[in-house]
Amino acid sequence: MPDRRRLERTLRKQLRRAGEQYEELRRSTDGQLDEAREAYASARNAKRLPTDHAGRAKIVCRRYAEQRAAKLDEQYRPACYEADHPDCEGCVEDVRDGRIETW
Repeated sequence: MPDRRRLERTLRKQLRRAGEQYEELRRSTDGQLDEAREAYASARNAKRLPTDHAGRAKIVCRRYAEQRAAKLDEQYRPACYEADHPDCEGCVEDVRDGRIETW
C-alpha cells in the first residue's frame, strides 16, 4: 500500500508540474502571437504609405508641421526621428497604426 500511495503522489506531482509547464508555454506563445500580429499590422500600415520615386514615405512631420519624404527604418521610424521627442514618438505610433497624415 505505501508504494501505491507514493506512486500516486509522484504521478500527481508530475502531472501538476506538466500542467504548469503547459500553461506557461501557452501564455508565452499567446504573447508571441500577439506580438507577431502587431508587427504584421505595423508593416502592412507602413507599406501602404504613399511614396516618392526614391521609395521614401510621404508624411507630414508632426514636429515641424511640414511635408516630408523620409525613409523608414526597420522599426518604421522616419529618418528625421529623434528619440524621446514627443512629436517624433507620436509620429512613429501613427505610422505603425496607419493613421499618419500623408501628402
